[in-house]
Amino acid sequence: MDIAVRNLRDRLRGALIPAAATPMTPSGEVDLDLVSRYLAGLVADGATGLAVLAHTGRGPYLAPDVRAAVIERAVACAGKGGVPVLAGVGGGAEDPAAQARVAAELGADGVLVFPSDGDRVALHEEVWRAARLPMIAFDLYTRPCPAGTLRELLAHPGVAGLKTALLSDAMGCQRAIALAREADRLAITGEDRMFGPSLLWGAEAALVGIAAASVGVTAAVLEAFAGKDLRAFEEASGRLDRLAQVTFTEPMEGYVQRMLWLAAAEGRVPETHSHDPYGPPLPAEERAVIVAMSQAAH
Repeated sequence: MDIAVRNLRDRLRGALIPAAATPMTPSGEVDLDLVSRYLAGLVADGATGLAVLAHTGRGPYLAPDVRAAVIERAVACAGKGGVPVLAGVGGGAEDPAAQARVAAELGADGVLVFPSDGDRVALHEEVWRAARLPMIAFDLYTRPCPAGTLRELLAHPGVAGLKTALLSDAMGCQRAIALAREADRLAITGEDRMFGPSLLWGAEAALVGIAAASVGVTAAVLEAFAGKDLRAFEEASGRLDRLAQVTFTEPMEGYVQRMLWLAAAEGRVPETHSHDPYGPPLPAEERAVIVAMSQAAH
């Protein structure tokens, strides 16, 4: 394992890394000053890392200049709080290796590599050669990774850890966590709907979309898990799970809009920039249910 990769792995152990949203208008316009305030608020409320331009941040849809500006704002914010920044690469029409090179030039600490339909090992090698930034591999429910391929990825010297987001595949999640730990890489939960269980299965850090707004509720689960009070962990995990039930549900792509609704309700973003123009339409009545559940969780 490359020494920089090892260092980031160790730095992220125990971290809560929100998969941050990118606040937008209905037409997709991004206010960068608002992005800065939003990211700073996540750190102030318990985030110990930041992941921008991931699926929650709609990274694959954003123009290169907007992507670069979001990374710049995240790095500036992280510098004040001393937290690492990961940038999502891939998943769209742009070249992931070129995106990783830009992320490195702008000061990101690592990249989250979106899963692809092609040769995933070759993709990670291209990204590594282009930027020499530590990589987080990504096992996603829409493109689950075969165990053999996971083993190859986890043997790559540039891979610091594996984020699993398999949604409802408990056995797949357990397998991925076990493989990451066996390879001495960081097992990172991205399981918004299996958050507490994934910690019990061995996940050592969290990179989750549900922390794009409810970062304090998410942080409470990690804090309780690190302690010795089983009842506190049970209660904190239950609060988060009840919130996840109404935010990470069908249509699943609607979760980004639901998290932006929560971000607006929590005062993190204004109503004008609480929109996801890339997701499916949602019934207006959902919003009241989600906000009420969030208030109960707090």
